[in-house]
Amino acid sequence: MDHEAVLQKIRAFRDERDWMQFHNPKDLAAALAIEASELQEIFLWKKGVEIDETAQKKRAEIEDEVADIATFLFEFADVLGIDLEAAILGKIERNAAKYPVEKARGSNAKYTDL
Repeated sequence: MDHEAVLQKIRAFRDERDWMQFHNPKDLAAALAIEASELQEIFLWKKGVEIDETAQKKRAEIEDEVADIATFLFEFADVLGIDLEAAILGKIERNAAKYPVEKARGSNAKYTDL
């Protein structure tokens, strides 16, 4: 399924329930943060092999949280008229300039510290 087809399904789901009235940029941004926090909570306090074990054991729950995050992100971008694909590609391009391969490979340093 392509980006536009997914967006059409999200819009249809929302509009069938008359939820557009609640889906303003502020509330969609909050929903995104809340759903991302719910994803983080699954892994909270886990270390080493516990992380991989949790990822396997709670796969369905993780997929649901990822879907919630993606759904709200798609809708947030749509409501604000942001071309999500163009925004992602543009950000990758800007990051490539900030993190040149020869300096950034294998490093977790911020671009200002490379």
